[in-house]
Amino acid sequence: MKFGGNLVVNVQKSGEIYRCMICGNVVVVKEAGGGEITCHNEPMQLVESPENKSG
Repeated sequence: MKFGGNLVVNVQKSGEIYRCMICGNVVVVKEAGGGEITCHNEPMQLVESPENKSG
């Protein structure tokens, strides 16, 4: 789904990290519920997923 020209990504897993591309706010998902995270009425961008972490 697209929203404001951006691809909407629904939260899928705890540990995902999202960033607002307008103001820089960062959200770390503690419990995934499948919804979308928005800031300034725009979807936030997924910047890190638990699968992408090395450790």
